[in-house]
Amino acid sequence: YFMALLAAKLLMFLSVISGKPGSAAALDNCVFLGEEEKNSLYEDGDVVVGGLFPLHYSPVSSVAAYRIVFVHGIFLCIYGVFSSRALRWMQTMTFAIKEINQRSDLLPQIKLGFHIRDSCDDIPVSLRAALLLVNGQPESVSGDESLGKHNGSNLGCAAINRTVSSVIIGDAASGVSMALLRSLGSFHIPLVSYFASCSCLSNQKEFPTFMRTMPSDTFQVRALARLVSYFSWTWVGVIGVESDYARFAIQLFLQESVQYGVCAAYTYFYPVVLSQHALDELLDVIQMSSSKVIINFSSESEMQRILREVQRRNISGLQWIASEAWATAKSLWEKSADLLKGTLGFAIRRAAVIPGLKQHLTCLSPSHIHESAFLAEFWEETFKCRLNGSVNSHSHGVGSYLDRPLCEGTEDLSDVYSPYSDVTQLRVSYNVYKAVYLVAHALQDMSNCKVGKGPFLHGTCADPKSFKPWQVRLILGEKINFDQNGDPIAYYDLLNWQKRPDGSLHLVKVGFYDASMLAGRSLVINDSAIQWPAFRSVCSDSCPPGSRIVRRKGEPICCYDCVPCAEGEVSNMTDSLECLRCSEDTWPNNERNLCIPKTIEYLSYHEFMGILLCVASLLGACLSISIIATFYTYKDTPLVRANNMELSFLLLVFLVVCFLVGLLFIGKPSDWLCRIRYPAFGISFALCISCLLAKTAVVLMAFRATLPGSNVMKWFGAKQQRASVLLGTAVQVIICLIWLLTSPPHATSNTHYHSATIIIECVTGSEVGFWCVLGYIGILACMCFVMAFLARKLPDNFNEAKFITFSMLIFFAVWVTFIPVYVSTAGKYTVAVHIFAVLASAFGLLFCIFAPKCYILMLKPEKNRELMYAGINVIHTAQNINMLNVINLASLKLSGNFLARNARTKHIMARIPM
Repeated sequence: YFMALLAAKLLMFLSVISGKPGSAAALDNCVFLGEEEKNSLYEDGDVVVGGLFPLHYSPVSSVAAYRIVFVHGIFLCIYGVFSSRALRWMQTMTFAIKEINQRSDLLPQIKLGFHIRDSCDDIPVSLRAALLLVNGQPESVSGDESLGKHNGSNLGCAAINRTVSSVIIGDAASGVSMALLRSLGSFHIPLVSYFASCSCLSNQKEFPTFMRTMPSDTFQVRALARLVSYFSWTWVGVIGVESDYARFAIQLFLQESVQYGVCAAYTYFYPVVLSQHALDELLDVIQMSSSKVIINFSSESEMQRILREVQRRNISGLQWIASEAWATAKSLWEKSADLLKGTLGFAIRRAAVIPGLKQHLTCLSPSHIHESAFLAEFWEETFKCRLNGSVNSHSHGVGSYLDRPLCEGTEDLSDVYSPYSDVTQLRVSYNVYKAVYLVAHALQDMSNCKVGKGPFLHGTCADPKSFKPWQVRLILGEKINFDQNGDPIAYYDLLNWQKRPDGSLHLVKVGFYDASMLAGRSLVINDSAIQWPAFRSVCSDSCPPGSRIVRRKGEPICCYDCVPCAEGEVSNMTDSLECLRCSEDTWPNNERNLCIPKTIEYLSYHEFMGILLCVASLLGACLSISIIATFYTYKDTPLVRANNMELSFLLLVFLVVCFLVGLLFIGKPSDWLCRIRYPAFGISFALCISCLLAKTAVVLMAFRATLPGSNVMKWFGAKQQRASVLLGTAVQVIICLIWLLTSPPHATSNTHYHSATIIIECVTGSEVGFWCVLGYIGILACMCFVMAFLARKLPDNFNEAKFITFSMLIFFAVWVTFIPVYVSTAGKYTVAVHIFAVLASAFGLLFCIFAPKCYILMLKPEKNRELMYAGINVIHTAQNINMLNVINLASLKLSGNFLARNARTKHIMARIPM
């Protein structure tokens, strides 16, 4: 368009300078090129305000339009659709000017007029209309009307009768406004737009004469980005018409949406002239994408063509997001209600009412209709009839205008719906209304100017009835109380397209965006009031708490995979970028969205295993105590006296201690408990094994000292036995003291063995100390086992050595098994293994050594009596020597001829001093 415009202007310039001297085309004369254009709304006044409105749109062929320009030297408006909505905007301007003229408090000495033309939403046509507004149009007199109509070049500037406009209200489209500004800006003619929202127009250096009552797209784009983010639509399609308006808006949206994690599934620009090929390409992009949310930056005309093609292809389930250009375009609903149901869009602030506007719109007199081509066309298009003597000369392309019936004159606007008379959505109309009042207040300030205090050079003032365009521009600039770019503070209503029971459209306000408020409060939405098709529009589903986002290489940030948080990490937010590690004493729950305290683990008295081991310990202690009681009861019997009674009692007491030591391993560990349990365990077992070692050594030495005159037995008396027990235990006590003084055991919390568990356990402090204690017990056991093994072939009467041997075998089996199990387990199971080893060893000693004796004492008492008679002679011969304990008389066979048959026994008895 712009290149064609430049070519047309060059053609006009060449036409002027090529005229012959003395003719109407001379350089020093004003020459009008082209045909006379009468289609306008005009009312004279002291100051005439110009207006440009897109009364027609949807071009039939832009190429054909350019051909007409170059051939005939005129821009013809050959467009296919009449906009009743734009006619309302025109009428709102005339209403505002007439309202001002009737007021006594605003411009009482000045009459405002208007000159309104159709811009056809096209740059060449808009430029021609704007030049007619600011330069005027020569008008032929009645006798020369036909001549002037056919050859406008015969008319000069002297034929201009209408007052020219020093300020223009318009145009609606951003691209058209930009072209007008580049052409008229050099003449400092102010342009006040009511609907041009492109952010590019905010550049005051490039467009100093531009002002608007329409918010900049910068605010609309922020609102749209917040909107899609609010509903978690992270995967949206963005389309727009090939225009400055759409390009700047989409560029801003892509920049703004990144802040909210919103991605564009695609961006697509389609031409203004939507051919079938262009529609096919656009719809293919929409259908192939997984996005169901589409933001469309276009005007009403382009949207109509797109909706027709969507309907033809039977595409459903789309959520349309409307730009403010078509957010209130009710005409789209007529044929595409099902497709547009649920549409959301931001519309500029609505005026609740403009008093008197409804009456002004509907009270159309027949004279006005016949005099105005715009009103005549509206009447004929609304009622599908043809006025008699109509001044409407507009062509709608292929049609049957002449076949229409004549209007009857009984038509009434209240009987039909028309966007023209619909004042329920006064948004753009209100912007037009404000623009007129803006100019009026600027002129009022010019009227109130006092010489010496004026805004111009040396404080001069301008004449409000005769001023230069740049002067009113300066006053307008002072009058506007907007931001630094000349943009009004943005406020948008969020509209939802809903279907009434009768099928009509209901634009429901479901929220608003107020740019003057803080960022977090600028968007307010009432979710419950919204109606829309059920759908989701995301590239990837949201990552739930307990997982994190992993970006897909080479894809938009909205396309990602969800990966569960690693062990020991949590995320408590949806779409978390990273997981946070829990503290040392906490652990993730199963969902990994919360750190919970770790399970405290130790062998407790309240759990089954702890109770079982506690019962076993107490049972062993009770059994030991009961055997002590039994032995004490039968202490005078041969069996008890003959089994080294003193060492037997000591062994039983120490076994009680061993059983009770197991209780020290149950319960919550503490430092003092850890320092007690290990030494108690080591010392108690050292006492037990030392007793057994002393008993075995006495028996063995008694039968091995066979040489005549050997005096070895005097070293194995009662005192020596007690001393050997104390000596064997003292070594263990020394080991434990060194251990406790250097690196004692202590309680600790183990958080590393089980990730989700804190094991409260006793650590040995010094592994060397622990294994020395255990090793010393093993040394004592080995010595005891060797001696008992050597005594295994003694006469059957002295068979206690066999029981000691068997008990040591059990002891070894338990502790050899204990070592690998102890090393490979952790927590309460290690403690349980330790207790089990203690109890198993103690029970082995208890049952192997004392069970046979208890059997005779409790169940076979007659054997105990027979033993007394069988060994009475031997007892009487043993004077002053405590050899009864040495030779274990309780093990003698109870046969009458025992002493005679056993030669070795006789030899031993012969060595006992008499």
